[in-house]
Amino acid sequence: MTDPQRRSLGRFDYVVIGAGSAGCLLANRLSADPRRKVLVLEAGGKDDWIWFHIPVGYLYAIGNPRADWLFKTAPQPGLGGRELAYPRGKVVGGCSAINAMIYMRGQAADYDGWRQLGLEGWGWDDVLPYFLKHEDHVAPGPNGFHRSGGEWRVEHPRVRWDILDAVRDATAAAGIPKIEDFNTGDNEGSAYFQVNQRRGRRWSAFRSFLLPVLDRPNLRLETHVLVERVVVENGRCSAVEFSHGGERLSVEVAGEVVLSAGAVGSPALLERSGLGDGARLQGLGIATKAHLPGVGENLQDHLQIRPVYKVEGVRTLNGDYARLWRRPLMALEYAVMRTGPLTMAPSQMGAFTRSSPDYATANLQFHFQPLSLDKWGDGLHRFNAFTASVCNLRPTSRGSVHVTSADASAPPGISPNYLTTDEDKRVAVDALKLTRRIVAQAPLARFRPEEHLPGPAIESDDDLLKAAGLLATTIFHPAGTARMGREDDPHAVLDGRLRLRGVSGLRVVDASVMPSITSGNTAAPTMMIAEKGAAMILEDARAR
Repeated sequence: MTDPQRRSLGRFDYVVIGAGSAGCLLANRLSADPRRKVLVLEAGGKDDWIWFHIPVGYLYAIGNPRADWLFKTAPQPGLGGRELAYPRGKVVGGCSAINAMIYMRGQAADYDGWRQLGLEGWGWDDVLPYFLKHEDHVAPGPNGFHRSGGEWRVEHPRVRWDILDAVRDATAAAGIPKIEDFNTGDNEGSAYFQVNQRRGRRWSAFRSFLLPVLDRPNLRLETHVLVERVVVENGRCSAVEFSHGGERLSVEVAGEVVLSAGAVGSPALLERSGLGDGARLQGLGIATKAHLPGVGENLQDHLQIRPVYKVEGVRTLNGDYARLWRRPLMALEYAVMRTGPLTMAPSQMGAFTRSSPDYATANLQFHFQPLSLDKWGDGLHRFNAFTASVCNLRPTSRGSVHVTSADASAPPGISPNYLTTDEDKRVAVDALKLTRRIVAQAPLARFRPEEHLPGPAIESDDDLLKAAGLLATTIFHPAGTARMGREDDPHAVLDGRLRLRGVSGLRVVDASVMPSITSGNTAAPTMMIAEKGAAMILEDARAR
């Protein structure tokens, strides 16, 4: 039962927990019918800080409590026992307010693989219309893969670097073809990333989906809210309990609660609500409402290995930033033209390819950057360099996210278990070898690239694997921790309509639901899931 000592905010048809990449879109769609009352609960605050809007602001937002949950992983044996910072957005817009802004759908094979798992309606041909529904592409073209007129702006980058042009020529010389667009279902090749910006400003989910409709009388947004649990009575989700500014509050639910707190937040909230593995919950003193052993399991993430190459005779951000006189020029260019380094996503140019012929589609993604540093949060190197970050798109290692306490303010335990399978180890070694082969190509020779990290003395497979573990970090794509699956799958948390098994009136709609991670950056797939999830919720409501 709901705690009678809590002040009630009343009764709503839909309560969306999390105003992030998925939650903002859901709130927009669910509140379009003025007869439905919608409440959105967000842990973070407003995006009233300049660095939420200038694209390069991610450098200041990540690791800042104003914008980031400041999670950390458990020590990872595959990474030399290191803990990693695990950024997650804590502001309206969620991760879309601090992420890389890269628009990447993944591969058709990703979604066809979901369909082949028995998830009807989740194949590439099924989900493409949901990508298109909210897209506003700067140059949609005639091929049907893009459209304009939606809320989610997609533009070409507004900065160019000679070093990246040369790297792209080198990837072509190494056998990776140049293509124009990563988002047609087959992303193998090299291209400049498309970004979620509007005329040089970050375009977050809050700015695109939620802010324009906040004046709807049936829509309410509460920020700085700590959601403690959803209340399940007689097999149905009936209420949500939360706190705000020290006050204990609750809200009754007439229709459905939708968890959109992300691949870390959603499974944690399920467990605090008694929805998870019964033995685990019992050990924390949490009464089990539904035994769901898959909650918090199946964590997948893209691990990026970051080789660094010194170069000569070409501009990089390292050199520009080191020259103090260039910094005001960068600011002036941005202020006047909305172009230049301040519009930069963390990576501007990328490539997708296969680490070996054993793979039917590209299983590696490169993020090439005209800058370098030892680790995230450090200053840029004092020499000109570029980074050839490379990640395994389909890791076979599986990790977990679990609450460590019934206390909602306690951080969850996060263990991605990177590089724990033989396949992932082999792909990491092959990725470093391929990187060296690309950099050795003729188009880069005039810049005399010199390997700084991991260093040319590291040659054996064992040494390369060890180096990969020491260089690697998350690329911020956790997924799969409340996955959907067939009815006969005991570890599937959700059905194919994103409904929680064994509990009515409760869905999860965010990156948690992915049975397997998509082949690329995960923001666009998460919004597609939200678009399709909203349609399902409304369809089921009409059917009732």
